[in-house]
Amino acid sequence: MQESMDRLKNYEQHIDNAIDWFWNIVPDLVLAIIIFIVGLWLIRMINKLVRRFFDKKDYDETLETFLQSFISISLKVILFVLVVTQLGVKTSSLVAMIGAAGLAIGLALQGSLANFAGGILILFFKPFKVGDFISAQGVDGTVKEISIFNTKLNTFGNQLAIVPNGQLSNGNIVNYSAENLRRDKFEVGIGYGSNIKKAKDILLQICAENDKILKDPAPEVYVGELADSSVNLSLRFWATNEDFWSAHFYVVEQTKLRFDDAGIEIPFPQRVVYQMDD
Repeated sequence: MQESMDRLKNYEQHIDNAIDWFWNIVPDLVLAIIIFIVGLWLIRMINKLVRRFFDKKDYDETLETFLQSFISISLKVILFVLVVTQLGVKTSSLVAMIGAAGLAIGLALQGSLANFAGGILILFFKPFKVGDFISAQGVDGTVKEISIFNTKLNTFGNQLAIVPNGQLSNGNIVNYSAENLRRDKFEVGIGYGSNIKKAKDILLQICAENDKILKDPAPEVYVGELADSSVNLSLRFWATNEDFWSAHFYVVEQTKLRFDDAGIEIPFPQRVVYQMDD
């Protein structure tokens, strides 16, 4: 009987302690709930202000999306810390826990973090934008999409190439679309017995007859090299990015056709085979 009474008293004591703990935590709990509700409202208001700010500015769409997400997540993390701290969790313990988790995640995702950092650098410094034709990491193509971790390119053959941003931000990039105009350097060899002046006049005439080749700056032709079996002429002309390749292929085709008509030889490697008599 006495044992039962002792157990009953222990249960009552536990219940009393639980009730005391509950009433002690109620003020902190209510305040934490208020902080949480008000914090969410403030985050929504800040996100609206950020969206309005970007609507008034002409920033890259990918950069805008990333910054809005980053600001929203950062504010929610701060709100979480405030709520948990209000409930009695020590800030030092919370910071240590977040730091340990961050270190573990960082070690596990080193490559992804490098790509993430590279994506931020690309979005901020803008070495290229969607629609530009670039050459990087051994891939040539038109930029289709710039995301946080990688960049997607459409190659000349319409294949999709995905290049990690970490490598892209640390490597060499050639942006063919950065300037409105582009200069071509076309080289062709003629025989030593051919008329150099006539060949140069033909090349300049080809450029003059094509509307896609700019007349200012004017096309120029130089003797670039006296090679072993040919005199190499170097034609340089300007065109817009949109017309560059059509102008280039036009010049290549017309050069062969008109040189043939004018009797100007374009040397090519030849091999002579002798038959030895027994």
